[in-house]
Amino acid sequence: MFTKSVLSSVFALFIMLLSFIVWANNNESNTHAPIAIALHGGAGTLSPQQFTPELKAQYYAKLSEALEAGYRILQTGADGQEAVVAAIMILENSPLFNAGVGAVYTFDTEHELDASIMHGKTREAGAIAGVKHIKNPILAAQAVMNHSVHVMLSGDGAETFAEQFAIERVDNTHFNTERRLQSLHKAKARIKRQASLNYQHPEKFGTVGVVVLDQLGNLVAGTSTGGMTAKRFGRIGDSPIIGAGTFADNTSCAVSATGHGEYFIRYQVASDICKRISYQNISLAEAADIVINRVLVDAGGDGGVVAVDGQGNVAMPFNTTGMYRASIDANGVKTVAIFE
Repeated sequence: MFTKSVLSSVFALFIMLLSFIVWANNNESNTHAPIAIALHGGAGTLSPQQFTPELKAQYYAKLSEALEAGYRILQTGADGQEAVVAAIMILENSPLFNAGVGAVYTFDTEHELDASIMHGKTREAGAIAGVKHIKNPILAAQAVMNHSVHVMLSGDGAETFAEQFAIERVDNTHFNTERRLQSLHKAKARIKRQASLNYQHPEKFGTVGVVVLDQLGNLVAGTSTGGMTAKRFGRIGDSPIIGAGTFADNTSCAVSATGHGEYFIRYQVASDICKRISYQNISLAEAADIVINRVLVDAGGDGGVVAVDGQGNVAMPFNTTGMYRASIDANGVKTVAIFE
């Protein structure tokens, strides 16, 4: 027969052992559950001379805000898509970037917005194109991914679908900014001068995008854009096209692209990077570099990507003079930059 003191000691030892097991499991989970996030705010012909100290600080602050908001969500153990959407919405709501507020104008002085998202666990994806009244297009793309049997919806149909999920609608003028209007005027003047050559210069383009690795090992990518200045005839670029501007697969990587969309579509840039990891057994950094600085350059295309793999490695190559970008890798190293 055990005495009360012996039973108390045994019970105390049991509690200590149980506490140790819980601690060990948590510690093991933290050790083997890396998280990472990378984002971009567009790539293009940028020059340090364009930036006053105040303007540069604004870009750095907004990139950091979006980055840290997404990272905090990843730290809670939430699904990676929530981090992607939250970070992109911050960029969509800022006039600094060509997505949402601050989107470029079409030739007809309107705004047509595109967005997409892809989940690497299931390879489910959602995209919307050519919408004019959805405040945060990435929310509509997420709704397509999670609640539709389709992958891409466009125009009025996409907006009708979004209404079913109470996604906020706004007047098209909500996206207006004076600097984008001035860019349109300049683009139209250039187009008029070049009309005799039957050639339209690929006017200022830009995009925002986010890629993440969550605690469950899921890779998720999302992209949102206002497209190309002075675009006509319902032009759609790579941002809403799965495989071109957005791609995610848990077995390889997640990628969001920015650049001259026609080239990213033709060369399926986002998926090509991930396929090279799978088929050639090369690193994320090498795969991204080959596609952006060799394949794309040889084709005459310009732009860049942000990418992350299942180990939390980050790659952010670009072949333009600059790309707005930020990241926190699996080691917690934070980067915010515009130029090399």
